[in-house]
Amino acid sequence: MSGDKRRAWADTTPLLDQKHRSSISPIYNTNRISYAAGGLLEMAYATAPPARSRSVFLGVDVGTGSARAGLFDESGKILGSASSPIQIWKEGDCIEQSSTDIWHAICAAVDSACSLANVDGEEVRGVGFAATCSLVAVDADGSPVSVSWNGDSRRNIIVWMDHRAVKQAEKINSRNSPVLQYCGGAVSPEMQPPKLLWVKENLQESWSMVFRWMDLSDWLSYRATGDDTRSLCTTVCKWTYLGHAHMQQMNEKGFRDMEACGWDDEFWEEIGLGDLIDGHHAKIGRSVAFPGHPLGSGLTSAAAKELGLVPGTPVGTSLIDAHAGGVGVMESVPESVSEAKENEEEAICHRMVLVCGTSTCHMAVSRNKLFIPGVWGPFWSAMVPEFWLTEGGQSATGALLDYIIENHVASRSLANRAASRHVSLFELLNGTLESMMHERNSPFVAALTEDIHVLPDFHGNRSPIADPKSKGIICGMTLDSSEKQLALLYLATVQGIAYGTRHIVEHCNAHGHKIDTLLACGGLAKNPLFLQQHADIIGCPIILPRENESVLLGAAILGAVAAKRYSSLIEAMKAMNAAGQVIHPSKDPKVKKYHDAKYLIFRELYEQQVSQRSIMAQALA
Repeated sequence: MSGDKRRAWADTTPLLDQKHRSSISPIYNTNRISYAAGGLLEMAYATAPPARSRSVFLGVDVGTGSARAGLFDESGKILGSASSPIQIWKEGDCIEQSSTDIWHAICAAVDSACSLANVDGEEVRGVGFAATCSLVAVDADGSPVSVSWNGDSRRNIIVWMDHRAVKQAEKINSRNSPVLQYCGGAVSPEMQPPKLLWVKENLQESWSMVFRWMDLSDWLSYRATGDDTRSLCTTVCKWTYLGHAHMQQMNEKGFRDMEACGWDDEFWEEIGLGDLIDGHHAKIGRSVAFPGHPLGSGLTSAAAKELGLVPGTPVGTSLIDAHAGGVGVMESVPESVSEAKENEEEAICHRMVLVCGTSTCHMAVSRNKLFIPGVWGPFWSAMVPEFWLTEGGQSATGALLDYIIENHVASRSLANRAASRHVSLFELLNGTLESMMHERNSPFVAALTEDIHVLPDFHGNRSPIADPKSKGIICGMTLDSSEKQLALLYLATVQGIAYGTRHIVEHCNAHGHKIDTLLACGGLAKNPLFLQQHADIIGCPIILPRENESVLLGAAILGAVAAKRYSSLIEAMKAMNAAGQVIHPSKDPKVKKYHDAKYLIFRELYEQQVSQRSIMAQALA
């Protein structure tokens, strides 16, 4: 995508009333509305500046479509945030970005956030980075190395959702390596080993030039500090690193850099990437650290100047963006809920965090390792120290809603009407559905889609089926092309996404989890219809955090831990997380009966697809 046609993906799509756009101010709270206008995305969330003696923590989050910066006080209250778009190139299954472009966007966002919140660089006591699990390639000088077919050196990042390495993933999975049991039994093409193998097989010149392969969030902390220590979060979740090799070190005083002892050299050799073992795994990580561990000597002079901060400001070891969302929301429970379960360690194991943006990640923790087919993990200490993480996911949720709406013939007229009314497109669709419910005497909004069913696997199925070849299905289409028909299709897609989450929750609980409460954050968590459908379909209450920007908060928490403001990540989470609204499932038994029926159809759609795939394969054999 060219620089003059940058667009915000669904994790930055406005889901709240856009009338607040004109009221952005450094004094009053405002709803965050992100929109691309060819330049910097607007700033959001500012509060009256407290005294200059305050301690402020900076969180940076690089999503699929933008880089964002947020400033928080010691209680986790947001002081100001800003966003800047990042460039993305998409050609078929290949999706690429530029680390140089991303760093420039971060610097712009940090500068804008500090200006909006009236925060001086000297007040920022700690910094944390979070980012998508995209793969960055740099040479010995730290310069970009192309991962693109066309050799464009700017394009040195394979974006997380890139699916070029499907065949490489299949090849790796055919080896049945023991490390695969820690990622649901199979690697996804969205993980790093298949992407690395693809580059080696297809771009030999680039392969020979790369000095460091890094997860994007690790590269950000490296760019800021000069320390290329990798995070247990990124390496364990996306690189097959066995984090539990460090279990004993958790009990040692003070988190420190640890020699990387969790790489399975036999795995890398058998998949054809044995050269990554050279130099004590220098290209993929010789040392690892727990999230929040202070890196190097803090910000380098060069990075501090670019960011407008102070050299030496502590920087915490990074997190993947979804996992930062987990850290920013996992302890955001009302006192009544936390008091209901006396054992705090047991209580946290009953929760699942939904980080809902371009995709949705489903994060749950347990004290014991739980092997769940088709679900990533168990990952030791990849999010919450000393807990095993289970990570489910849907590869396209916000991106799917964008696709469904933008490709409908009624999209343009609907968007024009939303703009003229100064409301978001989603708010207009939600209002249309409410009106249709009354017009058609429907018992409840969800019942409007009794004839439309959606399997949302438009970008494959990440969990719990782990089938990257799965395709999306829409059942019940007619020649109707009206705005009302688009509203129904939108609702059915939201429901399909929620049925997918129900499938993940049920699958996890069938394999040892005890999930009964959901916590949601991200762009889609600002959409009331999306949330209510999920609560009704899954049958669990959904808790929203006090602060909308949970991923930014999670990143800022890393900075607070690195600055020693809190003694541990969990202590920081308890101090800086806070609960907001709670969405309860409908008590109407007819709603449950309706969704149970639609869920059966949802499950059947995939089974029918598998059967049809087999029939066609036999016909072409």
